[in-house]
This record gives sequence, structure tokens and C-alpha cells, in this order.
Amino acid sequence: MAFKFKEVFSGTQAALRADPAQALAAFRAQSRLGDGVDSAVAIRQFSVHVDEPAGLGGQDKGPNPVEYILAALGSCQEITYRLYADALGIPLNGVSVRLSGTIDLRGLFDVEGHVRPGYQIIEAEVILDSPAPEGELARLKEIVDRRCPVLDILQNPTPVQLSLRVDPLRSAAE
Repeated sequence: MAFKFKEVFSGTQAALRADPAQALAAFRAQSRLGDGVDSAVAIRQFSVHVDEPAGLGGQDKGPNPVEYILAALGSCQEITYRLYADALGIPLNGVSVRLSGTIDLRGLFDVEGHVRPGYQIIEAEVILDSPAPEGELARLKEIVDRRCPVLDILQNPTPVQLSLRVDPLRSAAE
């Protein structure tokens, strides 16, 4: 891999220390429900398709939202491993993550009021290809798990403010 992230990492650290006002990064997405339970999601210049498997009422045209959570966690772990391995000078030839999550559908379908509709547990195995000693890789894992944004989002409550707006032109046409 020709591109090393050490320069990006240290340059960004220096810039943020010099001007903390630059530290807040806003991310945006917009989704629109299509036919059935599939959604088209716009993120920057990208279009992402979301659907449910047939067993949950979808047409299985794409991953469902909770599968995207697993994808977000796995890819964020991989990126964070790459950033910190390069920043710390730990050799890392490759990283991959295997994830699985279990949801009790009684929560989503309101069968049992006390059952959460989200994941009951997410299990992930990080596979590293590295000649580094075990101690260095254990230290790297500790740092990555502390600094991975998606892991933090999943492990800690994040304030979410949902508002509702009715489009008067749309409802008048229906």
C-alpha cells in the first residue's frame, strides 16, 4: 500500500490542536421510502439502497438497516486500525472484521413490551495480518476500541432528536 496515513493523522492532530473550532464534522444523509419497505438513501454523492428480506416484508433488494449497522462497525474498526497502526508505526498488512448480531423480533413487532427492538448483542472478530508482537497488537486493539467512532456510538447513549413535519402539499394531493 503506497499511501500511509501517518502524515494525515499527525497533520490532522496538529491542525485540531491549533484550532479546536475545526474539530466538529457534520455528516448528513437523506432517505426516502420507496415501494414497500425499501428506501433510497443519499449520502454525499452516493446512493445506498436499503430493503428488508422477504421474510420481513421486503423484496431483498439490499441490506436492511441493522445490517448496515454491522457494516458500519466493521468498516470503522478497519479504518481505525489502519489509522492508528500507521500513526504508531505498527506494521499492518491487512485487517478484516466478521460480525453478527441478534435481534429479538418481538421488540420490533410489539409482541413483548419489555423486549428491545434493537440488537440484543453484536459479536465481532477482528482478524489482523501483522508481523507485530502480540503485545503491540493488544495495545493497538485497546486504542482502536477507545477511538472507533461507530463503536462509541453503539456503546454509549447518543442524543437523537427526531422531529415530525407533515408536507401540506403532499397530504393535500393524497
